Amino acid sequence: MKKVLLSFALILWALTAVGANKRDSLLIIKADWKVTTTPEGLTHKQAQIKGLFNSVQSINLIEIPRSAKMKVGIAGDEGMKRTSQQATEKGALAAINGTYYNMVTGNSVCFYKINDQVLDTTTNGEFKSRVNGAIREVKGNIEIIDWNKEIEANYKKNKGTVLASGPIMVDNGRISDWSKCDKKFIETRHPRSAIFTKKNGTIVFLTVDGRSEGNAAGMSIPELAYLAKILGAEDAINLDGGGSTTLWLKGAPENGVLNYPSDNKLFDHKGERSVSNIFYVK
Repeated sequence: MKKVLLSFALILWALTAVGANKRDSLLIIKADWKVTTTPEGLTHKQAQIKGLFNSVQSINLIEIPRSAKMKVGIAGDEGMKRTSQQATEKGALAAINGTYYNMVTGNSVCFYKINDQVLDTTTNGEFKSRVNGAIREVKGNIEIIDWNKEIEANYKKNKGTVLASGPIMVDNGRISDWSKCDKKFIETRHPRSAIFTKKNGTIVFLTVDGRSEGNAAGMSIPELAYLAKILGAEDAINLDGGGSTTLWLKGAPENGVLNYPSDNKLFDHKGERSVSNIFYVK
């Protein structure tokens, strides 16, 4: 088993940031991270950390380094399918579930635009509760951007794909302000999914499991943001969580599902929920 030690600069940040907890920082830094690197250059890291945020946390992430010269895509709008199924159909190497959606109709309830075609728009409820960001993909490169009603109404760019989500958790290296978001959603622990980028261009797909007593407590948004920051996030955004949370890697056991999706209420790899859209790597 290999331990991943983060940079001293991040340790210093962890000890001085507002609300930081020295013990939690060290638990993340010194965790017994199990590390696997694929032939294509993707890195999977997994750890179950006891005592983190006074709980047990099950964390999985996939790192996509800029040097691997891979492309990140957004797929969806074909009805609800499991993340593993959508990823396989796209010939992907890795994938994570996407943003919020209507579980009856299957469409996104957040802005979804492919080039000049708007497929879905953000509902007022999502704007009020949590959506303040988006992920924009152009030619396989992504960026996390601010999002609101005004930006959406006036968005005219016709190249690339945009999928809104939120809340933004880390913005230019700083923990975000969620005072305008739904307090219960922010503070309640759930399984969570997120994407973040590092200064060196690395893209990270991150999942945190939950709803399994003794195995995985889930995280609040402040806890997830703190974790992402300690792991090196420069910009980070929350995706759909709960039973949707799924991280997938081609060729991995259990049909490629790396985390413990909670939709079957069992701590195994078989509880995937069908979702509207995904982010994937080719």
